[in-house]
Amino acid sequence: MQRICFVLQVKPERLEEYKERHRNVWPEMQAALRETGWGNYSLFLRDDGLLVGYLETEDFDKARSGMAQRAINDRWQREMGEFFVQPDGVLPDRAMLPLEEVFHL
Repeated sequence: MQRICFVLQVKPERLEEYKERHRNVWPEMQAALRETGWGNYSLFLRDDGLLVGYLETEDFDKARSGMAQRAINDRWQREMGEFFVQPDGVLPDRAMLPLEEVFHL
């Protein structure tokens, strides 16, 4: 099992709306995440916009690839892209770069 942690940056002026959107994640999106191997998936948000994501999966590349093939994911990523500080045209799920795990107890 892989433990994956990544960081993204949410635009500070969009924090409240970002949190509100995640109170109501579409059921189809949640199902797609589960079906493609995204387990124990959590997002943590600091008040300056630092977003820390964590998930457990058998194979992160396979989990990302599985989601990339889902129309619901494409729709979600396009709607959520405006919330992030990132290069134009880069969808949030493509910007997830796993951090190196240096310790686990």
